[in-house]
Amino acid sequence: MNDTIKLLKSHRSIRKFEERKVSPELLIELIRTGQAAATSSHIQAYSIIHVTDKHLRDQLVELTGGQKYVASSSDFLVFCADMKRPLEAARSTGENVVSGMTEQLLVATVDVSLVAQNIAIAAESEGLGICYIGGIRNNPQAVSELLSLPHHVYPVFGMCIGYPAQDPDIKPRLPVEAIVKKNRYSDDSEHVNAFNLTMHHYYQTRKGGNKVSDWSQSLAPLFNQKLRSHMQEFLIDKGFEMK
Repeated sequence: MNDTIKLLKSHRSIRKFEERKVSPELLIELIRTGQAAATSSHIQAYSIIHVTDKHLRDQLVELTGGQKYVASSSDFLVFCADMKRPLEAARSTGENVVSGMTEQLLVATVDVSLVAQNIAIAAESEGLGICYIGGIRNNPQAVSELLSLPHHVYPVFGMCIGYPAQDPDIKPRLPVEAIVKKNRYSDDSEHVNAFNLTMHHYYQTRKGGNKVSDWSQSLAPLFNQKLRSHMQEFLIDKGFEMK
């Protein structure tokens, strides 16, 4: 394996950070690296809110479900799918612009995810740690109001960045045989059963807290109720009518 592959395979979510700060110059370089990611038709349908205000960070801790590392990390970024900028740019040409399409929602969400992953990899290559914060979508309307997000812009997730103050184990992934299917979709229950044993062992032996569970059991709470059912109405209100 080359160094890039080794780096990618060593990813862990970091939730404890040192007090030292990431330099502004490095952070900007990481964001420029993010911008180098692929983008659908060069739309670049994303914006990043760099939250530096302590009061705002503290409020975001509460809005994301009490995740204290939102405040304790060196930097916190909120990644937004942004169709406002490209729609306005297209409209400025005098063309009749159609908004609210489901495809626009998908394009913006994919675009911002690619940017964020580039930033995550670049950060880890510099010895930093990151943690994605999907809890941003727990209260997307409150987050939008807090960060003054306009119509056609919605917060997809946050990211904590900083110097790691912990060394967690790498969490196992499904075997390649479960996710790569040749020519047609095929059953993968055998691989899932084997992965449950792998995850049971991981949860029993990992550093920093053990529990009795496996992969299937950890998924059950995510699917026994309508998770974040508020998102559909919120997105429609934001202008993503999903036509």
